Amino acid sequence: MKAVIFDFDGTLADTLPICFYSFQRVFEVFDKRKLTSLQVEEMFGPSEIGIIQQQLLHPAKEDAIEYFYQIYSEYHHELVLENKEIIDLLLLLKSLHIKIGIFTGKARRSLDISLKALNMVEMFDVIVTGDDVVKPKPDPEGLLKAVNLLKVDKNDAVFIGDTDADIIAGKKAGITTIGVSWLAKEQVGSFSETPHSLLSSVKEFHCLVKERVGI
Repeated sequence: MKAVIFDFDGTLADTLPICFYSFQRVFEVFDKRKLTSLQVEEMFGPSEIGIIQQQLLHPAKEDAIEYFYQIYSEYHHELVLENKEIIDLLLLLKSLHIKIGIFTGKARRSLDISLKALNMVEMFDVIVTGDDVVKPKPDPEGLLKAVNLLKVDKNDAVFIGDTDADIIAGKKAGITTIGVSWLAKEQVGSFSETPHSLLSSVKEFHCLVKERVGI
């Protein structure tokens, strides 16, 4: 294990509440549509910019995008808590000289807001966002890009995510996948696309890493 690449939302941070809330506010204000969390989740794939451009009916899409980021930033501290277990995991990987990266469908702007709010800035060797790819998950484009930027063989990397799109992307890329349900209460830990490993706690991955490196 020379590199670990993480999804972000639902994997490194329980940001789904702020994502849901921000989109719900946008669609309610601009389209007068009240969306459930499930309806919002069904739009996931493109970045938030892509979702608004594709799904919003109102013509003022740029205004809606700015409003999204306003809400996302304003309510982040209220809806997303820093997770010490995740921070400790990242520090463990860094101490073992294992490269760490992010491959997320989020746009860079919202990811930067979250990284700053959660004290994760400069933790990662490589970050690939939804802004950096032509084809979003489950296409493996961004994951392969992350591996190339990390300069490791894909056989020495693992990809960790909490959704079928993550697991499908990992398998298409030929990279070992780990499915997780270690953050949000609504995560059920079931995948229609079976990951190579399935973990329900951060502690389990701590143990796995230490086992792999012999400590």
